[in-house]
Amino acid sequence: MERKFNAENIEEEGFSENRRGRRAERPRRDGKRSYTSKNGRKSGFKRRDDDKKWKPRSGKRSFRREEPARGKRGRYEKREESRPRRRDITAESDILSEIVERRKQEGRLQPRKQKILTLEFEEQHGPIRLNKYIANAGICSRREADTLIASGAITVNGEVITEMGHKVMPTDEVRYGDKVLQREKPVYVLLNKPKDYITTTDDERDRANVMELVKDACDERIYPVGRLDRDTTGLLLFTNDGDLTKKLTHPSSQIEKIYMVELDKPFASVDMNTLRNGVELSDGLIVPDDVEYVDHTESKKVVGVTIHSGRNRIIRRMFEALGYEVEKLDRVVFAGLTKKDLPRGRWRFLTKKEVAFLKMISTKKKEDEESL
Repeated sequence: MERKFNAENIEEEGFSENRRGRRAERPRRDGKRSYTSKNGRKSGFKRRDDDKKWKPRSGKRSFRREEPARGKRGRYEKREESRPRRRDITAESDILSEIVERRKQEGRLQPRKQKILTLEFEEQHGPIRLNKYIANAGICSRREADTLIASGAITVNGEVITEMGHKVMPTDEVRYGDKVLQREKPVYVLLNKPKDYITTTDDERDRANVMELVKDACDERIYPVGRLDRDTTGLLLFTNDGDLTKKLTHPSSQIEKIYMVELDKPFASVDMNTLRNGVELSDGLIVPDDVEYVDHTESKKVVGVTIHSGRNRIIRRMFEALGYEVEKLDRVVFAGLTKKDLPRGRWRFLTKKEVAFLKMISTKKKEDEESL
């Protein structure tokens, strides 16, 4: 249908009565016109009045604001803030300038002392005794190294050294004959020792040795810390760190060890109290730190013993003094190290945290002893 409009009455023609009636009922406002958008919302805009027409401003009108310079990636570059210049004290005073010049000419009287941040840093970069350097190189033991030094077989930077206690740096050239000795890196290996292996490095009867179990662990010359009997199983530590070995094996360190003991018969509660109070042996009284039942059944054959003594065959001798025979003996804890995830006959390297803990407890024991 074609729409027709009457210019005089401004009325639409050609629409139905209903349509014309609906449009008549819709209120109209002066100066406004409404429309419906595509999504159904109604919007409106207001016409300009004749008395509010736009008037141009005086002068040139700018429709674009100035933007700061952009960098290569399109980001705005920050303006460089003016920083105060450093104060020149030599230009302000002649006395100060003379002091500065004199200090520059004289220089530092003593060389700067190297900072030792950690024990590991000290071992790798600090000075070390010559006999320990030779022993760590895998040539011989420290005692044998003293013999080599006294005989004049060792040279340091081309000079023969016969002085005991002489210290060398990692950068020094140490020679034994025609061979240049290299300072080895400290190695720490933990073994879960099986039965029927001895811990001595030399055996005349050619029995099975624990060194056979760790021969593929590293190229460095390592040795066991302490000893375990042939029939005793459990944790055994290997290292080439002589200082740590001495601290862990010395009686003053009081390193804690926990053993699981299986006896040939039930352990009576009376003997339990006797053992806790101490047992007199041929080499003196021995008092364990703690004794507890592990097997709480009627048999009570398995007992846990915590001790810090390092005497030879001390656990077996304690129970033999009370009339018991030890059938199985297993060391489950040594200086805080455990057998977790370590099967029998296998070995693993210690973590940095475990090494730091061993050095910490050995140093702490020594400081407590000196304070007494």
